[in-house]
Amino acid sequence: MHLGCRFQDTGVWKDAPVLIGSTRFDPLNDTKNILVTGGEGFVACWLVRHLTLTYSDCYNIVSFDRLDYCSSLNNTAPLDRLSNFTFVHGDITRPDDVKAVLKKYDIDTIFHFAAQSHVDNSFGNSYEFTAVNTLGTHVLLECARHHPTPTNPYSASKAAAEMMIHAYWKSFKLPIIVVRSNNIYGPHQFPEKIIPKFTCLLERGKKLTLHGDGKHQRRYLFAGDSVDAFDTILHRGSIGEIYNMGSSDELSNAQLCDLILKEFGVDPPQNISAFVDHTVDRPFNDRRYAVDDKKLRHLGWEQKTKFEEGLKITVEWYRRFGETWWGNIDNALLAHSSQRNLETIVSLRNNGKL
Repeated sequence: MHLGCRFQDTGVWKDAPVLIGSTRFDPLNDTKNILVTGGEGFVACWLVRHLTLTYSDCYNIVSFDRLDYCSSLNNTAPLDRLSNFTFVHGDITRPDDVKAVLKKYDIDTIFHFAAQSHVDNSFGNSYEFTAVNTLGTHVLLECARHHPTPTNPYSASKAAAEMMIHAYWKSFKLPIIVVRSNNIYGPHQFPEKIIPKFTCLLERGKKLTLHGDGKHQRRYLFAGDSVDAFDTILHRGSIGEIYNMGSSDELSNAQLCDLILKEFGVDPPQNISAFVDHTVDRPFNDRRYAVDDKKLRHLGWEQKTKFEEGLKITVEWYRRFGETWWGNIDNALLAHSSQRNLETIVSLRNNGKL
């Protein structure tokens, strides 16, 4: 989609619920102006809405985003007329953009979400991942270090940038918190990820495209619960700490297929092959991963949304808005995010490199 299209207000957001978290804390005395990088993306937009609406009399929220393919101004459009919300179009990898937004809005707190996150894309465009996830984090850290009043710069970063983040904490005493999470799901997630992708495929009458044997295990956390976690860490977390954001809901991709099919009235599938195609697996696809979230729970956070409840909300949202929220999503619904990536995977395997 051409960038200009992302600035066009189609009005689709007017019929959508405004979704936020459930927590509220006493406001911080040293926090007033909060920057959220990647603020028009999935998890970040949940946090932008939550902070803007929950702390309307306390915090000013600036959403900073370059509006990549997986972002949408629809995600924060309901906030546009609020005095404590501002959208700024900018690129996290450009120091001038970052310096300008820090200075103009006198930013004292930063939530850093701007990142490339879809693993399939990394096989065909790894340079972009390095540029955004690592260089972008470096640019933000350096700009924050020289900003006159950094009090609570905060990072929800990928592992590739964590060593750099800790270096700035140790070397420059830049006040930083790192958060790691498992799979977060819910409305507003671009449909390249498994739950919205499968929902949109079924809505189109297409088969689900399952990587490998479907036995890969994942833990899922609803976006509203993740926002509560970020809110809790902002107000109760300790500088320099790492907090893991976990979930008690663990299931295989094959089990996930069954649950999504149930939301479409297919229970149980008599002939699973009529609904699911197994495709070539992703390289280095972990069979299982999970995190220990005891440290976060000690701050008072808890997972509130059971998977069945969150899945129902999510499927209903995508059946209503999945086809119109981002424009054309045909490429996102391919078995792998692009035919080029799939060809790369097959080539590597045929040459014995995977």
